[in-house]
Amino acid sequence: MTVPFVHLRLHSEYSLVDGLVKLKSLVSTTAERAMPALALTDETNLFGLVKFYKAAQGAGLKPIIGSDLWLQNPHDESHPYRLTLLAMNDVGYRNLTELISKGWTHGQRQGRAILDKQWVLEQSEGLIALSGAREGEIGRHLLSDHEREARQLLEEWQAAFPDRFYLELVRTGRPLEEACVHASVKLAIETGTPVVATNDVRFLEREDFWAHETRVAIGEGKALDDPRRERRYTEEQYLKSPDEMAALFADIPEALENSVMIAERCSVDVRLGEIFLPEFEIPEGMTQDEFFRKVSHDGLTDRLDFLFPAERYPRDSDEYKAIDQRYRDRLEFELNVIIQMGFPGYFLIVMDFIQWAKDNSVPVGPGRGSGAGSLVAYAQKITDLDPIGYDLLFERFLNPERVSMPDFDVDFCMEKRDKVIEYVAERYGRNAVSQIVTFGTMAAKAVVRDVARAQGRPYSLGDKLSKLIPFEVGMTLAKAIEQEPALKEFIGNDEEAEEIWEMALKLEGTTRGTGKHAGGVVIAPTKLTDFSPLLCDEDGSGLVVQFDKNDIEEAGLVKFDFLGLRTLTIIDWALEMVDKVRSVNGQGPLNIESIPLDDAPTFEMLKRAETTAVFQLESRGMKELIKRLLPDSLDDMIALVALFRPGPLQSGMVDDFINRKHGRAEVSYPHPDYQHELLKPVLSPTYGIILYQEQVMQIAQVMAGYSLGQADMLRRAMGKKKPEEMAKQRDGFMEGCAANGIDKDLAGNIFDLVEKFAGYGFNKSHSAAYALVSYQTAWLKAHYPGPFMAAVMSTEMDNLDKVVPLIEECRNLKLTVTPPDVNVGGYKFTVDTDARVVYGLGAIRGVGEGPIGAIVEAREADGPFKDIFDFCRRIDPKRMNKRTLEALIRSGALDTIGPNRAVLFAAMEDALKAAAQNHANQNLGMLDMFGDAFSNDAEAGEGDSNVYAEYINAREWTDRERLSGEKDTLGLYLTGHPIDEYERELKRFVSTRISDLKPSRDPQRVAGLVVGVRTMKSKRGDTMAFITLDDRTGRIEASLFGELFEQLRGQIEADQVLIVEGEVSSDEFSGGLRLRGKDVTPMVTARIRYGQAVELALDAGQINGRLIETLRDSLTPYRDQEGLPVRLQYRHPAAVAWLELADEWKVAPSDDLLLALRDVQGQAGVQLRYR
Repeated sequence: MTVPFVHLRLHSEYSLVDGLVKLKSLVSTTAERAMPALALTDETNLFGLVKFYKAAQGAGLKPIIGSDLWLQNPHDESHPYRLTLLAMNDVGYRNLTELISKGWTHGQRQGRAILDKQWVLEQSEGLIALSGAREGEIGRHLLSDHEREARQLLEEWQAAFPDRFYLELVRTGRPLEEACVHASVKLAIETGTPVVATNDVRFLEREDFWAHETRVAIGEGKALDDPRRERRYTEEQYLKSPDEMAALFADIPEALENSVMIAERCSVDVRLGEIFLPEFEIPEGMTQDEFFRKVSHDGLTDRLDFLFPAERYPRDSDEYKAIDQRYRDRLEFELNVIIQMGFPGYFLIVMDFIQWAKDNSVPVGPGRGSGAGSLVAYAQKITDLDPIGYDLLFERFLNPERVSMPDFDVDFCMEKRDKVIEYVAERYGRNAVSQIVTFGTMAAKAVVRDVARAQGRPYSLGDKLSKLIPFEVGMTLAKAIEQEPALKEFIGNDEEAEEIWEMALKLEGTTRGTGKHAGGVVIAPTKLTDFSPLLCDEDGSGLVVQFDKNDIEEAGLVKFDFLGLRTLTIIDWALEMVDKVRSVNGQGPLNIESIPLDDAPTFEMLKRAETTAVFQLESRGMKELIKRLLPDSLDDMIALVALFRPGPLQSGMVDDFINRKHGRAEVSYPHPDYQHELLKPVLSPTYGIILYQEQVMQIAQVMAGYSLGQADMLRRAMGKKKPEEMAKQRDGFMEGCAANGIDKDLAGNIFDLVEKFAGYGFNKSHSAAYALVSYQTAWLKAHYPGPFMAAVMSTEMDNLDKVVPLIEECRNLKLTVTPPDVNVGGYKFTVDTDARVVYGLGAIRGVGEGPIGAIVEAREADGPFKDIFDFCRRIDPKRMNKRTLEALIRSGALDTIGPNRAVLFAAMEDALKAAAQNHANQNLGMLDMFGDAFSNDAEAGEGDSNVYAEYINAREWTDRERLSGEKDTLGLYLTGHPIDEYERELKRFVSTRISDLKPSRDPQRVAGLVVGVRTMKSKRGDTMAFITLDDRTGRIEASLFGELFEQLRGQIEADQVLIVEGEVSSDEFSGGLRLRGKDVTPMVTARIRYGQAVELALDAGQINGRLIETLRDSLTPYRDQEGLPVRLQYRHPAAVAWLELADEWKVAPSDDLLLALRDVQGQAGVQLRYR
């Protein structure tokens, strides 16, 4: 007969610092090994609790809730004591929750929660304690021969945990363990204390040991073989069976029996699946439901005044009464459902914080998700779309047939979202409001790098493996090896890589850290710790509940989504600038909510697919769809978002929609062979196509007499596609149609059509709300392009790759973009008085917010800067270092306070030194007796040209130097184009400019600067490249196929000039032209092909003994047998002679060579001679 045993100490992957156990396999393995119960004791957290509890109960095991805690060690801060607490009942569970929370909020040190022993002694009710074996307080005292103290400590613990304190025995082969077991047993016998055996489990099987060690090493950032790494685990710490444990503790059988005893004493009933709403304060004398009805009806009156103004709809006319009746009926229906389900509190809370946001100028989105289908939400100003006007359905949001928590996702402006969360915390109490934890796992690309580092492999190996894994959402190692033949080959041929890969497969998906859910906020009716333990940042801020978003709802808390939407920030910032422009023209501020929704210029711009930076409509594929669909109403824009998804695009729905819209196919409801009059009003906005989930519901309503609640169940069933469920639904539908006198075959066919399209259906509430936001951005772009583009670029400022195409778009819109200027702009992009877009100082690479703040402060305090010395003097040297100043000069931000960038650059060091000196003197309180007097005279006398007097001879920057400075700091060329300096040369090779190209069969040749290269695999599996060429008159994309690309592979890089010859044709996709490359010549090759020699003139008077050396140094790096010869022209007052250097000095005529020759001693001119 096996001695029964229960594991009471076990770390799952949720311990983060160690533990490799996955909860699902843990539960199945425990059941297989015939153990009746098991405990999960993760390190000071209950992250896995809900998942563990449900899984264990589902498998017929008893879940024991506990945690391994660290207690502060007064003798040695860095080695706290271990203690394990297990909850016996609901009081113990609550105490454990509060202790863990307190550990994080009050005892956090270097990422560990360390509890004060006093806290545990005070909150010990309902808890069983295990002593922590050799790491526990008693164990440490026993091992250091302090038996008297150990006994006193034991008495103290027993007083707090009467009959609930156990001395823990562990045998996993770690140092001092056995000594601790013997000492503990001796103490137990002397004092009559019970003992219990645990196995301190960290992984399921013995062979997982190395995977676990690797996980721990990754967490510590050390290599496995690092001698300083502590070896804290052994391979014995797996989930042993009762037999294995019995063999291990044959000498102390009661240690095993007690484990079962403890399991029997622990019974916690975690209440899952109930919902606890926070209380909303109601005015005196009203019930919540009465108040809820009143608020909704009053709000609807305001909304109807806006939708149907009294001057156009007299309030006593029959027309208005009918409208009012229609809205009031729908409102009453919704109110009844919400009240019957018990959710008024939820609506009121959302209404309250949205109203607060609107009153405190925090932009709020018009709605998102299915919430926009509720008229109550519209009346309470939670959403800003009239659901009746847009055919949006309440049942899609709250279905009376099945009670589920309503879920409003609310969009706020990114920048001010936290203010709203702050308000909610103030209003409902800081201990009742928090954000929600998320768990980061080891994902494919990262786990490979981590394992490589832990195994001590070279960085390059992990890097190479990681880069071979394709970058896409949801990528796994298994998918990667299927998709990437190069990866498979590399692992097959390299043993080290294979070892990394094998280990990575074991660790992939393991939980490794915590984060914060982007928008979820929970509000508890009492304090949060009644529902879940808490986690926070080291300084106590940033509270999150320890259950993730699914688990926290199970635990009974309601989640509110506060999402940040960048577009709302853009609209907000654009309106700030628009209002400035309008006030100059004597107009009042613009109310974006009352712009006309049928504005012709906006739709004209849309039809031209000029939608860069328009919300949701900016991708290449979307532009292609817009060109075909030509939207001319808001309904079409709502449809666009629903159509541009893989399902509709692949199923032919999109083509059908477009053909029907443009009259190329007949409009039928829904199909030429099967249609019914009743469906016309439902399907006419989408030309008879079933596009939205709402239409699926309405079809069931009008044809089969379903209630919308039943229709919502039908929609859900269609989405799940379970055959038996579908057969049941089909019968119901057919019966309903028969009752309405609709032909059986027609009803069957329509049901089949609906079923086919229901899978692609889109939530119209979401589509409509977001289409409205898209329309607002399009309207702003059409009417106020300057402010709109400046706002868009300001939100993308920290991502230069995104700013560059937006600047291009400004040029297409004929907007002037001026370089940044310390005397005009601020941190963000702005619009100046001449409607030019001024580059934001914040978008300069290498200039942070600190220096910009300092610049703006100084300018606002004492007016514009006069020169670089004045500039440096007025800004605190701590906030302006040489690197920052250099970036400002190179970007052109100081152009207005100096003659040119070269002079500014030369004066820079001195200006910084003078400023630092001046600053030091002020701090010492020294003022030069005459200093002030003199400096004022000097300035008055000579103006400011003199400050640059000694630098004025600095060599002016070449165009290339100036432009490359702009490219480095701003990400693009602002004041010119690098191709300008090749102008004369290129005329020899190329006669056409990009803007003059026309489609033709004959090959044409153009030159341009490479501004972008993207590659993709063709169907045949070879790589092809698309290079974007720019010659300042325009851009064109040239495609290079297979072999041509292979030949040039190493030679093509951004920012070089290429000459491409090929066939030009129209590109249906972009509406522009495309060039299929047949021949590609880099600039250097063209020079060799068409050039004769590199010529260098030398002035005899300037030459000294170092000529030969400087000449050799300049030529050597560029020597090339295929290159051009070098000729010297020696100029002497008496005679002029030509010398040609020997063939081994032939050179490749690159730009760098021509620049290098300008530095040769005594040169009087460098040129490239052409044939």
